[in-house]
Amino acid sequence: MMFSYRLVRLIESHADALANGLEERVQGNTQVAHFRDVPAHELRERVYEIYRHLGEWLLGKNELDIEHRYREIGARRASQKVPLSEVVQAVVLTKENLWDFLKSEAVMDRAVEIMGELELLQMLEMFFDRAIYYAVLGYEEQVARLAHGKEALRAS
Repeated sequence: MMFSYRLVRLIESHADALANGLEERVQGNTQVAHFRDVPAHELRERVYEIYRHLGEWLLGKNELDIEHRYREIGARRASQKVPLSEVVQAVVLTKENLWDFLKSEAVMDRAVEIMGELELLQMLEMFFDRAIYYAVLGYEEQVARLAHGKEALRAS
C-alpha cells in the first residue's frame, strides 16, 4: 500500500500543537459555543488522542473500533447537552485544523509522494466521515435513552 508515513509521523509528532490549535479554534468559534461547557482537558485529550495515534486509527483500527469510540463520544456529548450540530461541527473543525497544518507543513515534490499524500487524504476523509456518523449515532441513542428514562420516571 502506498501511503505517506512521513505525513502521518509529522502529524503524530505535532499532536500537542494540533490539539492546542483546535482548542483555540473551538474557543473562538460561535458555531460550537456549547463546547465551552465541556471540560477543556476532556476535549483536548480526545483530540490529542486522534492526532497522536493517527497511524493506528488509519491503519490498525477497524470499523468497529471507530464505531465504538465515536458512539461513546456522541453519547457523552448528548449527556453534556451539546447540540448535535455542534458535535458535527467540532469534528469538522478537527479535520480543518489538520488540513491547515498539512498545508503549512507538507511539501510534495515527487509524483510518488503526491500519490501517497492523496491516499492519505482519502483515508483521512473516510476516517472523519465515519467519526461523524458514529458520533451522531451515539448521540441519538443517548438522547433516546434519556427520554426513555424520563418517561419511566413519570410513569412511576
